[in-house]
Amino acid sequence: MRAFPHIAAVALLVLLDGRVRAAEYPLHLELDASAETETTQVKSTVAITVDRLMLPSRRTRAMDALAHTGYAGFLTLLRSLPPVGTITLSKRQVDVRYAHEEPRDSGRRLVLVADRPLFFLAGADKARAGYELTMVELIFDAKGGVTGTMAGAARVKPDRAGAPLLDDYAERPVRLTNHIRQP
Repeated sequence: MRAFPHIAAVALLVLLDGRVRAAEYPLHLELDASAETETTQVKSTVAITVDRLMLPSRRTRAMDALAHTGYAGFLTLLRSLPPVGTITLSKRQVDVRYAHEEPRDSGRRLVLVADRPLFFLAGADKARAGYELTMVELIFDAKGGVTGTMAGAARVKPDRAGAPLLDDYAERPVRLTNHIRQP
């Protein structure tokens, strides 16, 4: 048990030195969400909670499933993983099972994939079958700002590294921005 204070002290020194900027988890965000169809404009608030990032071994398994067995294999594996957070819109909530963060030039990118669709916009002209995931991409800038997109019903494909990349979505992606409360 005495080893833990030493680990915490080393981690604190690395953070104070400025060489490593780790995200803090658990993370809770309330973001403004806006979307448009030909007939409707929707504005709402989305709550995103990430308790922790997924374990690297589970991320590797998910990427392998996506690369070797496609969307269907990825979906099956994703649903077997433990939740690492939630995405909530109104009274609907889905479990985040894929959460990966990577550094960017002046900030970081966080990709979240939930194992169920969170919503279908009214009037969406695509069929709902096959769009069984919710995908969120958030960009955190150096000043603490957050922007991103969310596909409430999506399909994914592997990117060049094998990680999930938005392939198709049942309707237009939703724009996400910092939630600013009015006094």
